Amino acid sequence: MSHPTPQPADTALAAQLQAVIDQHAARPGAMLPLLHAIQAQHGYIPDAAVPMIAEALRHTRAEVHGIISFYHHFRTHPPGRHVIQVCRAEACQAVGARALEGHVKSALGVDYHETTADREFTLEPVYCLGNCACGPSLRVDDEIHGRMDAAGFDRLTAQLSATVVEVK
Repeated sequence: MSHPTPQPADTALAAQLQAVIDQHAARPGAMLPLLHAIQAQHGYIPDAAVPMIAEALRHTRAEVHGIISFYHHFRTHPPGRHVIQVCRAEACQAVGARALEGHVKSALGVDYHETTADREFTLEPVYCLGNCACGPSLRVDDEIHGRMDAAGFDRLTAQLSATVVEVK
């Protein structure tokens, strides 16, 4: 099967993807660690990775795509500048996570697995942040915020959206 020759902009991406594939391909059960490594490097799984992974691991493109789409953790599009994960576990639900979830979706104007039009925020569900005693909780990028309510969320997103201007 022949693949189209990468264009100059795609050459760098293809080389980066191939380096990650080469690091993982020989490992038993390489698919998930490989997908995690690509997403860690790029923030998502680029379309160009699917045929490369399929060839390296001797799977069909459909199998690779099926694995990517089965696990909600994997993204197929670049995320927003900030990724917000709302905890949906029972402990957080018991202290108001559903109301928080509704407010977050309404305030951002997106549903789970979507990104705001300004590419500022991507919203994702998560099923436990390990912060059960301080729920409802959410994580923004790598920082967990407990005892979150609608007003706290609004303050948090306002701070995250603020643009710092440096005057020289």
